[in-house]
Amino acid sequence: MTAQPAPRLTRLLEAVLEVGTDLGLRGTLQHLVDGAAELTGADRAALAMLDPSRDGLAEIRTPGPEPVAATAPRLRVPIHVRDEAFGELRLAGRAGAGPFTAEDEQLLRVLAAQAGISIGNARLYETARQRERWIEGAAAVTTALLTEESADDALTTVAERARLLADASAGVILHPTAEGGMGIVTASTLDDPGGIVGATIAPGSPVLEQLLGGEPVFLTDSATDARMTTHVRHRFGPSMMLPLQANGRLIGTLALPRRRGERQYTDLERRLATQFASQAALALVLADARRGRERLAVYEDRDRIARDLHDLVVQRLFATGMMLESTQRRDGAEDVRDILARAADELRSTVQEVRTAIFALQQPPADPPTGLRGRVLRETASAAARLGFAPSAHFRGAVDTRVPDRVAGHLLTTLRRALTDATARAAVSRVEVTVDATGAAADGGRDGVRLTVFDDGEREEGGEREEHAGHPADGTTVTWWSPL
Repeated sequence: MTAQPAPRLTRLLEAVLEVGTDLGLRGTLQHLVDGAAELTGADRAALAMLDPSRDGLAEIRTPGPEPVAATAPRLRVPIHVRDEAFGELRLAGRAGAGPFTAEDEQLLRVLAAQAGISIGNARLYETARQRERWIEGAAAVTTALLTEESADDALTTVAERARLLADASAGVILHPTAEGGMGIVTASTLDDPGGIVGATIAPGSPVLEQLLGGEPVFLTDSATDARMTTHVRHRFGPSMMLPLQANGRLIGTLALPRRRGERQYTDLERRLATQFASQAALALVLADARRGRERLAVYEDRDRIARDLHDLVVQRLFATGMMLESTQRRDGAEDVRDILARAADELRSTVQEVRTAIFALQQPPADPPTGLRGRVLRETASAAARLGFAPSAHFRGAVDTRVPDRVAGHLLTTLRRALTDATARAAVSRVEVTVDATGAAADGGRDGVRLTVFDDGEREEGGEREEHAGHPADGTTVTWWSPL
């Protein structure tokens, strides 16, 4: 009889050691409930946390069914971590062994006291590990943003990295809308993101007022929270909505929702995510400033090239053309008059091409072409890849201001078809495109715009030849005209 307590003390020591072997909080708590059940012979053990938001855990249980009998013996022992009430260890059921004894309670209190120390250490480890992950993630985002080429890529990077760090089901970026609300512009999800991008928070929403004021919003359940107005809210449960704010300016909002039924975000996760959003917002501002400086450098370089072309090349070509024309009028120039005339025509054509190049250089490189002139140049540039050389383009008159969009669309369709036909012909070495908005119809009627596309390729059998605007008859010329 006197040797009976020794095995229980041994089991207590084993249970204490087992609880302290796991660095993670969940593993530590699982060892605690398993050890308590084994130490007392209980059928069921559970640890209920007093503050689930503190660690994101509500209850840890031993495996197995609940005791069937309503009168099954029960035992409760509090758990404290550094003088803070952490939770309650609950045991139930002792099949055929009678009620729990005072010795059982004493052993559990010893186990609970030692477990409190292990829980505190596990908390410190979890906190340090989470801080390290978020800090590394924020540094990786900053590095990525400063090397991204476009603003869309930058937003996607922030949404994707935040989703992974927060263990969320989605990472969403919202931007303020012109109507005063907020709309989702980027979404990174584990599932199909269909229907998420484009969803909006209506103006006047309490959530929106907090976000616009720079305050984070934490939701227990997005699907049932009356403050949420987006049509995709039913997909999500716990959620964080964090303002992306830098230098007092609200860039947007980072939302990190979890699925319905998943664990709530802890206080630590909320703090770390808020800090991440602040650093990501600053990185977005820096990245945008870097792209702005690069665009400015490109613009300045293009302006310099355009000025050089205009001030040096065009003026010299024009002066040379004047010299040739004056030479034509001199006595004794009859023998070379035709040659001089062709040379003057070539110089005028070259001046037009250089001016077209100057106009193209003055267009923002990242923007789509504006006006008919730019759209024609885009079509010729696209054809250059198929032809192996760049078609020349000439413009006469104010094509950008005189030609309405409706007519410009028909002209571009004809141009596109003519360039496609030219690429299909053999031995094409020259393609010339001319858009003339200065002329009238052949019968002298209302003003119009004329498109001429010439190529020197081999003509198809049975095709017509036309000599037009100085083009030789052994090529193909397509003409199109429309009234303005």
